[in-house]
Amino acid sequence: MNLPNITEKLKLAQYYDEDPKEQVKRINKIKREFGKDLFLVAHHYQKDEIVQFADATGDSLKLAQVASRNKQARKIVFCGVHFMAETADILTDNDQDVILPDPTAGCSMADMANAFQVTTAWNYLTQKYGTDIMPVTYVNSSAAIKSFVGKKNGIVVTSGNALKVVAWALKKKKRLFFLPDQHLGRNTALKLGIAKSELGVWNPLTDTLLADDPQALKIILWNGYCSVHQQFNVAQIKKLRLAYPDIKVIVHPECKNDVVNAADEVGSTAAIIKYIQQAPLGTRIAVGTDNNLVKRLQKEYTNKKVMLLNPIACSCVLMNRIDLPHLAFTMDSLVNNSADLNVIKVNDETAFWAKKALDTMLNLS
Repeated sequence: MNLPNITEKLKLAQYYDEDPKEQVKRINKIKREFGKDLFLVAHHYQKDEIVQFADATGDSLKLAQVASRNKQARKIVFCGVHFMAETADILTDNDQDVILPDPTAGCSMADMANAFQVTTAWNYLTQKYGTDIMPVTYVNSSAAIKSFVGKKNGIVVTSGNALKVVAWALKKKKRLFFLPDQHLGRNTALKLGIAKSELGVWNPLTDTLLADDPQALKIILWNGYCSVHQQFNVAQIKKLRLAYPDIKVIVHPECKNDVVNAADEVGSTAAIIKYIQQAPLGTRIAVGTDNNLVKRLQKEYTNKKVMLLNPIACSCVLMNRIDLPHLAFTMDSLVNNSADLNVIKVNDETAFWAKKALDTMLNLS
């Protein structure tokens, strides 16, 4: 990941002293001037100050796919985090630039699994289990990890298609190595009827496999998690049910399994939005996912009682590094053809194998 240099930091600092209204006007003006040559996308978890400019919103894979279908735009401003911009670069044409407004906008979950750690784990697991094991990586992983999985004939999974992909993978191999989010892997496996005793956890900090009976394992889960979805617990759900007996609770599958079991529904970001859209008028719904999205849904669906499962939960800190000043700085840099632009480029070999893993998933969908 490229980090901003001192000169760039000094330039950027000036943007925090500007009038935000002037920045909004300037961003909109630049968008109009670029026309179809510029395409700006924003993840659902972005703040409203960013989403207001988006030509498309969605989850990470949807945005990458939308960007890849846009053959007119030469510049794609990707308001998300680093691994998402990498995926967009992999799926777009070589003559299109994917630009991440803040190079430090990363993902703590994706950072919990690097190529060295995964290679170490894979060597151990293949020595123990032979070749009848497949790596499966959540789309919330770096291009390097997707590339590793592609080289090993594995597959990428999203929170929306996890059940389908994991079921398919288990028909291909006796065991799966699921990374980097243990909670999505565990929730998916249990829903498919896999027993808890058939799930193990790989600890990358100690290079150890945690399992009562290693030979009984069907899925080995990487010990990773999303810091946002770790903030939800069963006590919060119980408290809301006492106060509002008719409440419905929906949570993201990156939540812990006891939280998922205590909720009424579990679903990806897209599924959560659809659930609220289709709920009867007046329905009270508590949502366990990033609060930036939930607050936006509260504003949009005022005819329903949308609540935050955890009102004091922090939104994704890394995602929120992309703010109005960073976007204004990026847009000005585009106009000036500045070297300060943070263009995300995945090298050809990494992109080739990562795309193989992505295509295996996309062809299955």
